[in-house]
Amino acid sequence: MAILRKRKETLEQESDTDSISDSASEILAKPKNRRPKENAFTQQKLKAYNPILTPKTVIPIFFILAIIFIPLGAGMLYGSAKVEEIIIDYEQCENLASDDYYSDIPTEYYSYSFHEELTITPKWKYGTNSSETDSDEAGLCYIQFQIPDDIGPPVEDQLNGLAASLTDIEDTTGQNCQPLSHNDDGQRYYPCGLIANAMFNDTFSIPAAVNDTTDDYDMTEDGIAWSTDSNRFKKTEYSASEVVPPPNWVKKFPDGYTDDNLPDISTWYQFQNWMHTPGLPNFSKMVLRNDDDTFPAGTYEITVGLHFPVTEYDGTKGIYISTRSVIGGKNSFLGISWIVAGGICFILALVFVAIHNLHPRKTGDLSFLSWNKEEKAIHLDEDSPERVII
Repeated sequence: MAILRKRKETLEQESDTDSISDSASEILAKPKNRRPKENAFTQQKLKAYNPILTPKTVIPIFFILAIIFIPLGAGMLYGSAKVEEIIIDYEQCENLASDDYYSDIPTEYYSYSFHEELTITPKWKYGTNSSETDSDEAGLCYIQFQIPDDIGPPVEDQLNGLAASLTDIEDTTGQNCQPLSHNDDGQRYYPCGLIANAMFNDTFSIPAAVNDTTDDYDMTEDGIAWSTDSNRFKKTEYSASEVVPPPNWVKKFPDGYTDDNLPDISTWYQFQNWMHTPGLPNFSKMVLRNDDDTFPAGTYEITVGLHFPVTEYDGTKGIYISTRSVIGGKNSFLGISWIVAGGICFILALVFVAIHNLHPRKTGDLSFLSWNKEEKAIHLDEDSPERVII
């Protein structure tokens, strides 16, 4: 009996130990919840700076902005004024110019901005334009064309050199080539889309010297496109038999594509420039440049190949010959806008100075709090005598 009793006591002790361990584990186990972690970010306790705007801080800020903006704007305006340019609209050349001799271009078809007055009138003959410079033009020189329209987006796969399928160029959302994805025979256009089809295709020669007044002025297409375009435009994987030129390119490729004439858009810089859709309806695109040589004084002739039609819809197109400043081409608006912004800051600073001196106010005056104003108004009403209005 003693042995059985001892065994029973042992079992009871083990049972008590198990129950204690189970309850302890229940206490230690943390209940699951969705409470965020205790840190400054999750508890929205990040440090913040709340500046107190007082006359002593606001007035100097406006003066500093005026001191920064006005000189910068004046510098931009000065740089823009140093740019020399001439723009010749030649869309009416085939209608107004003679086929046999040079005639003066009407004043409404050209404009210029030179440091000296232009004493020679630009001339044209059907197919060419001629202009004369009275002095050497220092700095960089660019020839650009200028026209007034833009059209919507192309397929990036084709520009990257990939052989995009007909389904891709028809149905890809945001990048499809409709309505110019393929011809009636189901052959894909390369490059597809409205922008590529509407590419400006007039051609321009380098300025050639006339009557031995000077030497020809060499210009190049190298560098007219953005440096980043080399990552966007790749040589195509299409074979010449898989694609056809866009409808408006028939004059350039009358017999379609061959292995010898299939365009390599990775080195076609004028095409790369054209595919950058402009932000404004009137725009210019660079076609030739010279970064090294001064443009000597003399008479020059530029031969223009007329291929891009604009007279059907009363459009314009022109040759834009320009130098460059640090901020780019001639752009008076940029400098003027900075000067105006600086002037506004200066005027505001003067206004705040006058207000602060004529009607000073104690910083942190509690009497200007809304509830204190209401309480003060109530006391004034109570103290005022009753009035009878007849």
